[in-house]
Amino acid sequence: MVRNIYKILFVLFLLYQPVWGQNTDDVFKTDTLIKSKKYQFLAIPIVFYTPETNFGFGAGGQVFLLKNKNIYNDRVSNIFFNAIYTANKQIIIDVVPQIYFGKGDYFLDMAYKFKIYPNSFWGIGIDTPDSNKETYNMTSHIFKVSFLKRLPPSLNFGFEYNYENHNVTEVEEGGILDEGDILGSNYAIISGLGAVFNLDTRDNIGSPISGELLKLGAQFSSELFGATQAYNKFISDLRIYRSLGKKSIIALQLYYEGNFGNPPFQGMAAYGGGNRARGYFQGRYIDNHMYVIQGEYRYRFRPRWAINAFGLFGEVAETPNDFFSISNMKPSFGGGIRFKILKNQNTWIRADIGRGIDGSSGFYFGVNEAF
Repeated sequence: MVRNIYKILFVLFLLYQPVWGQNTDDVFKTDTLIKSKKYQFLAIPIVFYTPETNFGFGAGGQVFLLKNKNIYNDRVSNIFFNAIYTANKQIIIDVVPQIYFGKGDYFLDMAYKFKIYPNSFWGIGIDTPDSNKETYNMTSHIFKVSFLKRLPPSLNFGFEYNYENHNVTEVEEGGILDEGDILGSNYAIISGLGAVFNLDTRDNIGSPISGELLKLGAQFSSELFGATQAYNKFISDLRIYRSLGKKSIIALQLYYEGNFGNPPFQGMAAYGGGNRARGYFQGRYIDNHMYVIQGEYRYRFRPRWAINAFGLFGEVAETPNDFFSISNMKPSFGGGIRFKILKNQNTWIRADIGRGIDGSSGFYFGVNEAF
């Protein structure tokens, strides 16, 4: 794993060295950046690595709608999109519009994702052994739309609709999914309405320096909306950001996800990944409930450069009563580096290395902070 990390870092160095040799005000060539009084377009070449995808590449862009702003916290409406292909033969397409109306009193938050995604599965629970590992292939369409109303000064409340269509196209013969006892082992549709409440005082979204985010969500997947299983999902996400002097930032997150009813395995809480549990394969452990507690120190040694160090722990469980068993906790630690692409927009690229227990580790290269 360490040897692979060095290879990826070397490749990234070769790819980006011609750019780093330029003035930091001219990171992208002029034909990749368009700006007018109404909008600003940023083209983003994508090169990344995660344990779930291996080496990946593609292209994306972000359109900032400069006239559609939230005047209360100076956030700009934008549409982010990308298309990605990975060494694991995965295809991922994302379109994410985030639009403010009425000077920020209303917010439309949408996301569409299409995936052809070979993946790994170990079973359900915190004690699944490494020997359980099997591969499967799945094609997914995921769509989510939320409409929120601002409640002064920093509260937002609204409703959302969530739709996910997961078609499992290939499983290992004789494996756990092949037995057909796991809900969703053939296909799953998650569909239903929900409610969202958040208190957001962050100074920006991409890489906050100060403020808090408290997000509470409830999603109800119902057969009335075409779902294959009926279940309820509740999410709470608390984040706190504090500056220590001019260059140092402390970030903390407490995340909980609970599923009640009969969720397919695609809808269960998944531990790991580049955002909530770096150092573990995303979905290495899945179950009805999950919590993650993580903290991160960020040091901006230059206006557009930063380094970080993080530590975290958490676990999954069938019921909340099974939480906080010392033997079940999955800690990890690590660090990385960040670079801000443009001076006037908070879009960052980051590279992190995380290490968990039992030899688990991961290298992550992507866009914006983990949380």
